Amino acid sequence: MNQPKFQPKNQTSVPYQNRTPEYYLNKIQPHILSSFNSEQITAIQDILEEAIPKHSPKIVDLRLTVDLILSRFYLVLLVGKERRRGQREYPVRGITRIGNLIAATLLLIAINLLISAFIFLFLYLIKSALGIDLFSGEHLSDQLKKF
Repeated sequence: MNQPKFQPKNQTSVPYQNRTPEYYLNKIQPHILSSFNSEQITAIQDILEEAIPKHSPKIVDLRLTVDLILSRFYLVLLVGKERRRGQREYPVRGITRIGNLIAATLLLIAINLLISAFIFLFLYLIKSALGIDLFSGEHLSDQLKKF
């Protein structure tokens, strides 16, 4: 029997995005790994190489955690080029479609409000820098203090 060209090593935990086929082969017990010939190990490495997700750059990579009193939630927003297969394996129906529609609508409203707030703030700062007084004697900071 041929001795495999891959030699197992002791590896500590590696972050998920940095894992290679060798990392997973190192998880196989040495006596099982030694029973593979080099052709089998190469085939396993090729399959693992295809199965491990490739990193793709994201335009937006927003990851937040929200700590509440009893539990912890996370929110992830990723925007980037679509690299998955064209069609889903199952059609989106019923409550999933409604949930997607509600989530997309809320996201668009939130983005719209955020952009509007930044535009308003920018225009207010320009107005203040130019010394334009739209309402005599009253300023936004005064109104906010009353509120």
